[in-house]
Amino acid sequence: MENESTKLSRFEIEQSPPATTNRRVISGRLTRVFSEDYKKIEGRIFDPRGDHVKQWNRYFLVAALISIAIDPLFFYLPEVNDDEMCMGEDTSLKLTLTIIRSIVDVFYLIQIYVRFRTAYDAPSTRLLGRGELVLDPSKISQRYLKRDFTLDFLASLPIPQILTWLPIFDNSEMLSTKTSVLYFIMFQFFIRLYLVFKLSSHIQQVTGVVAESTIAGAVYNIILFMLAAHVFGACYYLLSIERQGICWKEVCDLEEPGCGEKFFNCRYLDDPGRASWYQSSNISNICGRDTESYEYGMIFDAVNYGVASLDFFTKYSYCLWWGLRALSSRAEEVQASTFLAETHFCILISLTGLLLLAMVIGTMETYLESRTERLEEYRIQQMDTELWMNHRQLPHAMRERIRKHDLHKWIKHGKVDEEAILDELPLEIKRDIKQYICIELVRRVPLFDQMDERTVDAICERLTPVTCTPGTCLLREGDPTNEMLFIMHGNLDSYTTDGGRAGFWNECRIGPGDFCGEELLTWALDPRTTKTLPLSTRTVTSVAEVEAYALSSKDLKFVAKRFRKMHNKKLRHTFRVHSHQWRTWAACFIQSAWKRYRRRKWVGMLKVKQNYNYENGVGSEQRRNKRMGSETHDCIRTSVPKPKDPDYFD
Repeated sequence: MENESTKLSRFEIEQSPPATTNRRVISGRLTRVFSEDYKKIEGRIFDPRGDHVKQWNRYFLVAALISIAIDPLFFYLPEVNDDEMCMGEDTSLKLTLTIIRSIVDVFYLIQIYVRFRTAYDAPSTRLLGRGELVLDPSKISQRYLKRDFTLDFLASLPIPQILTWLPIFDNSEMLSTKTSVLYFIMFQFFIRLYLVFKLSSHIQQVTGVVAESTIAGAVYNIILFMLAAHVFGACYYLLSIERQGICWKEVCDLEEPGCGEKFFNCRYLDDPGRASWYQSSNISNICGRDTESYEYGMIFDAVNYGVASLDFFTKYSYCLWWGLRALSSRAEEVQASTFLAETHFCILISLTGLLLLAMVIGTMETYLESRTERLEEYRIQQMDTELWMNHRQLPHAMRERIRKHDLHKWIKHGKVDEEAILDELPLEIKRDIKQYICIELVRRVPLFDQMDERTVDAICERLTPVTCTPGTCLLREGDPTNEMLFIMHGNLDSYTTDGGRAGFWNECRIGPGDFCGEELLTWALDPRTTKTLPLSTRTVTSVAEVEAYALSSKDLKFVAKRFRKMHNKKLRHTFRVHSHQWRTWAACFIQSAWKRYRRRKWVGMLKVKQNYNYENGVGSEQRRNKRMGSETHDCIRTSVPKPKDPDYFD
């Protein structure tokens, strides 16, 4: 019973722990958990599919690329004194590289710690590729020690720093010893290079891509190409140093016993034996610049230009250019000698250049195709439109309007079909996206700002974007109103002739935050409405480019029936203030009220005059004034009928 009580199944994990339970205690009890339940036990163990681990993997990938770019720079430590035919060392460069390399090594130590604390999928519980996460630290450590710890540990060792600062490197009399030490650095370089490709593959499996965009992927491959050129350039420099040292050694062997290999170390320039030997030796003519006595092969230019005796930036730039030229030409322009190392080096350059060029060209081709595919679709669509307009023999003005509309739609929608993308998504995601895009814009409309969250969410879900070019007629007076438009950007002209009445013209300008087609809202809120759509009382035409959201009659009716708070009387004032139909009636009402006031004032003046005339016995004038006074009334008649109020109630 005790064993059964201590076992935790997946269903027990989903139960919320007591409030007094610590996360660390929970993670200590659980040995396995699904990724969706990881947040309940999040603590010292990292989720391999979590955002923190993914972000760290990208940071570590950048650090690893920097590290494998730093290691070949150690090959530039040896430098040659052409005047004295000896080899020295760039101490300032060695100190700088040691500091940078030590900083980068810290990332490898952190990576080892993260690997010791990152959960893994239990192979026996994988379901559709996603199994339970093993959270036991001892099991995680055992698995990591058996699989990847050795390579990670070797990659984290400061091998270049130790080897280059050892006395055997500084005080060695043998040139071959120094070059052998530098070549040994390549052992760790290839380990780190393998880990970089392995990490890139892991990131691609987890996130789908190494880079978020196609251009970023192309840049990533170009960086790999530059990195390969950087490595081959450094190897070319070290090979030139080695070939010069071989030439010196061959001359020294011919001049024994007066010559020794220690004479090629610049530390022994003050040695009396070295000075006497150099004066009598023919080494400058045999191994120096512009020599024809020794076959340097592909490093002839490096020796001829004295690259090894230049400053660091100059010789690095030259070697990088040489690496780029060799890789891009697949070593076709490299003239190798029969020296075995040169031959193998050229073969390696040829194969690597062929592989990297295929990768870079393939990625760039994919990027260019992705950029031009939409443009080609737009071009074909334009050709079809032009053929149709020619077939219908449309006038020039109408053709220009169609062209402007297509171009405006192409630019505004970012060259993508937004509706097609949304249709492919699940309903829940589509609802969240529309709410995220429309909620702030909808809240700018004063009519919607008075509504509760549920009503606004329902409206956002059903809004459709509308874009139009200048001169587009959105609503026409006397036509059925199919949709209610809410303006987000741009200005429109709204005017009415009151059904074509002679002498009547009312015009106004509407802009962001306004709406038109308010007759549809009155129709939707009427419980006794029919299926016949209301007629528009105004004509609305765009003045500039307009972006708006449309709510169809069907959707507006659905929202009005489902959400009773749309019938609240608090919306009446907001609706009347921003409705241009009510504004027109209000303006006419004010005019009629002013006319009534003027008439009342005139009648009052006539009554005063009537009383005066009555006192003076003017009977005929009195009867005429009585007749005019009886014709006055208090009713205000406007030229525009009062709009119908929606069915508001408390």
